[in-house]
Amino acid sequence: MQVPDYQLPEDAIAQTPIEPRDAARLLVSVAEGTASAHRRVRDLPELLEPGDVVVLNNSRVLPARLRLHKESGGAAEVLLLEPDLASSTWNALVRPGRRLPPGTVLYAAGRPALEVGERLDAGQRRVRILSERPEELLGALGTIPLPPYIRAPLADPERYQTVYARHPGSVAAPTAGLHLTDEVLAACRAREIVVKEVDLAVGLGTFRPVTSAQAEDHVMHAERYRVPADTMKACRDARRVVAVGTTTVRALESAAASGELEGRSHLFIHGQYPFQVVDVLMTNFHQPRSTLLLLLEAFCGPRWRVLYGEALAAGYRFLSFGDAMLVGRGR
Repeated sequence: MQVPDYQLPEDAIAQTPIEPRDAARLLVSVAEGTASAHRRVRDLPELLEPGDVVVLNNSRVLPARLRLHKESGGAAEVLLLEPDLASSTWNALVRPGRRLPPGTVLYAAGRPALEVGERLDAGQRRVRILSERPEELLGALGTIPLPPYIRAPLADPERYQTVYARHPGSVAAPTAGLHLTDEVLAACRAREIVVKEVDLAVGLGTFRPVTSAQAEDHVMHAERYRVPADTMKACRDARRVVAVGTTTVRALESAAASGELEGRSHLFIHGQYPFQVVDVLMTNFHQPRSTLLLLLEAFCGPRWRVLYGEALAAGYRFLSFGDAMLVGRGR
């Protein structure tokens, strides 16, 4: 199948998050065949019904970008992707990769910080943090890895974390959740809307662009996920399951497809995918030719094009710091 594409104007890409969080616009199209509505994220509780279950991805973004230098003084950058617990190493993206052969030691303020190792698939490298306490080194040297299309500096790094982020492990935020506040979630609970959580470590599988002409030729890299048993039970008993973000969809549908509540997901949702869990999706507006847009197309069908066109015409803000949509699954 063809990879979905559209024209995204540069000025539609949000460079800064809106304040307050729940002031983000929300394009609502839950029932197929009905007119869409223009609301705000703060309206979410009244758009849902008692008995619905809202599921959040509580993964926290790591300070995974390290700006280091070679012994000669040349600059290098490392983006940590995922730890390999068996070998105490990390999979990472390293630049400039061609000038950093295996065994190269990179420094921070003149002190050894990291050793570059073997080459892996998809342009990745194995790296070893030269510290007995890697988390302290990341805390001291690492920065939050914002997407490359965001050029404005972020005054508060916590603004690229959800208010419920708890489990460090992601290298990109589950951005639909950036709009939610404690007050919005409390209002959901007050309406007898159940709020549950999953944990999917957002990594290369989510943000790697689709470069192949056909979706079927794209290789989806695995991401670690965990779905608590009480979350899955609540979903089975729900009136509707409302997933906040595509990563939440991947976690829930991975658990349903594999029968495993915890593991590594290679699930690539596209085409006529047989969704088993999620009924409604709250999600941001995604980049052209991305796996996230493929998931959205699989979820709601070709009407995503109408909704995206409507959002662009109405001045919605796109991508990570942009606005959101609430869309029902196509039948």
